[in-house]
Formats: sequence, C-alpha cells, structure tokens
Amino acid sequence: MMTAETQINQISARDRFVTGMSHAACTVNVVTTDGRAGRAGVTVSAMASVSADGEAPTLLVCVHHLSPAASKIIENGVLCVNVLREDQSYISEAFAGRFKDELGDKFECTDWVALPSGPPRVADALVAFECRVVSAERVGTHYVLLCGVEDTHSARLGSPLIYANRSYGSSRRIDAPRSMRGVLNGKGIALNVGCFHTFGPFLMPALIRQLGGLDIGLLEGDQRRLTESLISGETELALIYDIGLDDRFECEALATLTPYVLLAADHPLARQSEILPIDLAAEPMVLLDAPPSGDYFTGILQAQGVEPVIAHRSVSFEMVRGMVAHGLGYTLLVTKPTASMSYDGLPLVARPLAGDCAPSHLVLAWRRGHRLGSAAERFARKCREQFARA
Repeated sequence: MMTAETQINQISARDRFVTGMSHAACTVNVVTTDGRAGRAGVTVSAMASVSADGEAPTLLVCVHHLSPAASKIIENGVLCVNVLREDQSYISEAFAGRFKDELGDKFECTDWVALPSGPPRVADALVAFECRVVSAERVGTHYVLLCGVEDTHSARLGSPLIYANRSYGSSRRIDAPRSMRGVLNGKGIALNVGCFHTFGPFLMPALIRQLGGLDIGLLEGDQRRLTESLISGETELALIYDIGLDDRFECEALATLTPYVLLAADHPLARQSEILPIDLAAEPMVLLDAPPSGDYFTGILQAQGVEPVIAHRSVSFEMVRGMVAHGLGYTLLVTKPTASMSYDGLPLVARPLAGDCAPSHLVLAWRRGHRLGSAAERFARKCREQFARA
C-alpha cells in the first residue's frame, strides 16, 4: 500500500515547487516596450523591488524566453511595468493571450499614454514604472531583467490586482496586533470571532449584547477568509457553513439551513406555494456569489438537472435582495431575515424550494487540536442557547 509520504516523494521537485508558488500572492503586471524592435507587451507575475538606492531605483522582472516580448524588450532596452488595479483583470487576460479571437491587437483592450522613453503606459494603471534594461540573463526558461527605474507614475486611488491560488483576487486591510506580547499571552481582546458576512448581521449583534462584559473582536468575511483566519490564529472561533471544511477543523452544528426561493412580490412564481427547480429553468437568476454560496446554490439546481441562467451576481446579501425586488430575477438563499422587503422598501416573498435539495449547516468551527479558552467556551455556550431557542 502506497503511503502519503511515498506519493509526495513521487511528485517531481518541479511540480512541488509550482504548487508551492501558487500560494505565493503577487501583483499582476503588464510589461510593455516599444522602439526599433517594435511594440510588444506581456503579462507577468514575477516582478519585485531590488533597491531604492544607487544611481537609480531598480526592480526585477522575469519574462519567459518564448514570449515575443522578451527579445523586443531586450533589443529596445526600455520597458514600462504596469501594475494593474483590481478591476483590470481584463487587461491581464488580453496580454496573456486569452482574447486572440476578439482582439486583432491586444493593445486595443485599454487606453495608453506614450512615455518619453518610448514604451506605452496603461493610462489608468495603479502604478507604472518607466524603466531601462540594465542587464538581461537567461535563467532556466526565463530572462531575468534588472531594470533601472527612470520615473514612477502613481494613481491616486485603487487597490492592486492580486494573483494567488491560480485565481485573481484583491487586497484587504488587516489591522496588525497592537503588541506581540498581547498575542503570545492571549491578552488584549478577550476573544476574536469570525462570522460569515451574509448572516453575521442577523446573529452577532444579539450574541454580543448577551455576552456583555466580554471584549469581542469581530471579523466578517467569506468562507475562505474565515477558515484562513482560524488556521492562522487570527480568530479562535468562527460561525460559518460546513461546506468544504476539512480535517484541519473541528466543528459543532448549530442549525440546518434549507434553501428557499426569493422573489419579487409580483413575480408570477410568487403565486405558487412551493417552487420546483424545473420552474426556474428559464428564469434569470441573481446569484449570491460569496464563496461558497455561489457554488452551493448553482449546485442545488444542477443536481436536479437545471442549469441556472445567471443574469447578475453580487457578494452582498442586501444587493441580491434589492435586485430581486426590482424584478431582475429570482435568487436562492438560506438565511431568512425578518424583513419581508428590500433595503429600499420593495416587497419580497420567500417560497420553499421543493425537491431533493441538499441542506447546508451553520456551524461553530475552530482549529483542530486547539483548546478553547474560557472566553471562547462562554461564546460557544451562548451560541448553543441561542439556536436551541430558535
């Protein structure tokens, strides 16, 4: 029988390295050039500061040797490193060659400013570094370019587009602890709790009030953000879904959540006492796309042989309810707020989703092997009492 260790050893060093590097978050950058060799551009993730001091600030860029841009950058001797904003993934995709059938020229994807040294700059990039090539060395499959920065063009607003875990993302502020001593001694905030952002507003205010005297630090986020906070120790407990939890976590089920259909009050399906998945086959869907909700809700319909027609997506619970109330489609939800109207006052109706639909569970989760402190135990007891009364 092959052990897990044997299986790991049979994976090549290259594959282990590539998998490992997929977890290293980096900015997404489009490197452009123009000059006697011609204009070119390519998306790269390997870009880093080398030094701010010396004759000129320097940065490092790696470009695959088979990219047509590589030889042109070296021959032209100039380049612009455009660091993209979080809403500019389409520029990254264009210069990665994803839209060849739609773009005759990848530079058509956005507006450009010609820099004095020659290379084009994305007009509204988060930041752009105008550079000259100091040196170029072939290492493995890539050219490692050492670049002298001649000018920096910064936007006033925006956040960087991030690539990690083989997908795009965006940065999010995380406040640092006030002192290392407080972290090591477990002092400062008595308890840090995570809560899924869509149902947090319906649970946490009452719990915090009932736990008067307990200093609670609250972190709201989606499933990935909250599980990462548990693993890192940023939070001790989290109220989340049981979907996708693995053996790194221990959890206690608090409630079974059954999916339902939310509709505008004047929607024709609102006249039915319950709704079958097939009734939704031709209807536009407004998807609550906060991980893991998006996959869960679409999976419910797909399991019944219905491919949802997704018209709109939002990670905001109230935005989804508002779109439904304005007749933009139906949605599937599990959290049932007490208000039967949208945020802007339009009526909504909820109808049971009939058929064999897999429920989800709201759970209290913590890192496996972690012994809960007294504050966490008190919070857990109050959660059990609250859901026992529900």
